[in-house]
Amino acid sequence: MEATPPSEPRKRGRPKGSTKARAEKEREASGGRPAAKMRGSVGVKKNSAADESYAQWKLLVPVLYDWFAHHNLLWPSLSCRWGPVLETGTYKNKQRLYLSEQTDQTVPNTLIIANCDIVKPRVAAANHIANFNEDARSPFVKKYKTIIHPGEVNRIRELPQNKNIVATHTDCPEVLIWDVEAQPNRQAVLGAAESHPDLVLSGHQDNAEFALAMCPAEPFVLSGGKDKSVVLWSIQDHVSTLASDANQYTGSAGSIVKAADNPSIGPRGVFQGHEDTVEDVQFCPSSSQQFCSVGDDSCLILWDARIGGNPVVKVEKAHNADLHCVDWNSHDENYILTGSADHTVSMFDRRNLTSDGVRSPIHKFEGHTAPVLCVQWSPEKCSVFGTSAEDGLLNIWDYDKVGQQKESGSKSSSAPPGLFFQHAGHRDKVVDFQWSGSDPWTVVSVSDDGEISGGGGSLQIWRMTDLLYRPEEEVLAELQKFKDHVVECAKV
Repeated sequence: MEATPPSEPRKRGRPKGSTKARAEKEREASGGRPAAKMRGSVGVKKNSAADESYAQWKLLVPVLYDWFAHHNLLWPSLSCRWGPVLETGTYKNKQRLYLSEQTDQTVPNTLIIANCDIVKPRVAAANHIANFNEDARSPFVKKYKTIIHPGEVNRIRELPQNKNIVATHTDCPEVLIWDVEAQPNRQAVLGAAESHPDLVLSGHQDNAEFALAMCPAEPFVLSGGKDKSVVLWSIQDHVSTLASDANQYTGSAGSIVKAADNPSIGPRGVFQGHEDTVEDVQFCPSSSQQFCSVGDDSCLILWDARIGGNPVVKVEKAHNADLHCVDWNSHDENYILTGSADHTVSMFDRRNLTSDGVRSPIHKFEGHTAPVLCVQWSPEKCSVFGTSAEDGLLNIWDYDKVGQQKESGSKSSSAPPGLFFQHAGHRDKVVDFQWSGSDPWTVVSVSDDGEISGGGGSLQIWRMTDLLYRPEEEVLAELQKFKDHVVECAKV
């Protein structure tokens, strides 16, 4: 990807000069032979200020976190997602995790299925949390299966009705569907044949790389791409066809019955309204027919498949630059978040959006210093959400705190309104993260560390201390009880 002038919004994806680009140049210079991959090689960007900030953050880990695990990745991962819970125990749970590996082509690109031990709240010891090695792999993360992916994995999304089914976006027009349990485990070596997806969704006229969503209400898939269109499919179309043809389907709506190699289905609908690449899409949490999309035309568009392929509402200039991400609040469906290359996150109330499409957000959150790449509402509290960006930060916000600060007129903190936690454990751009739906307040996040380490990435699983998000009076009472206990012990 060519570098853009500073005055233009920075496009998503791996920038020029990254690990992949350097590897290709080195391979050309060596007559086509694969270049050796080294972490911390000559020419890697160094930032002493960032290193100092990271060192300060690391000292505070035992205070800020209830649990923290760091897993060094040999190759960068552009997406991470939680899979199903496998086991529940007294002190920890075991859960499936999906992540990608974006290689330099010396070995194939892969979709990784891992099993993770998630330590339960108030179980981990402070010294255990503090003693982690940035260059080591965590014992809590164990690779379970490898799928050799045809092309890079830019985005992974799991099917809510059956989390063993995942969709992936790569550098092609199709969306690939995988049944990870049915897929054979593969060895990722040079020259290995690609794995075959269980289903292929066709309908885009140009590459679709990032915009991908699964519907919580029904087994529907949504995608956006460079063809400026939003495309909607139902996995049930494939299952129903097989059932009527062979009378063989008796499973759940989220199942896939494979009849042949690379079966393919067409879309339920194609929706036109954007004037540039569609960067992200999201379903309304309670509907398979209502959804939204954002793109490089700076627009937020709301759609309803029941009334046709034209936009219901088109918000022009939702930001002052490309829009990279969007999420729809599952607790209150009136609220939608958008993240942009202008470094900000906007919160919209769809009740205030009208057909002329020009409306201001109810609040703009300004806490990042680089393009925002991912936004997601918390499954635990309706006013809480997370945002990650190219500045290496993952910020946790609470919109209710914005209102409290406005009412009290408080300006005692230098933090932006609503920001109440900042995860600074990554050392380069945080490209993806997801809240866990089964372990409250637990987050998985990945960063592409190619710019600072010469390659690779970081996977982190973490949970902030509950003293930061529990009701204030409850926390104060607990701290007072602890103080009284210390005083009594001192008297002995």
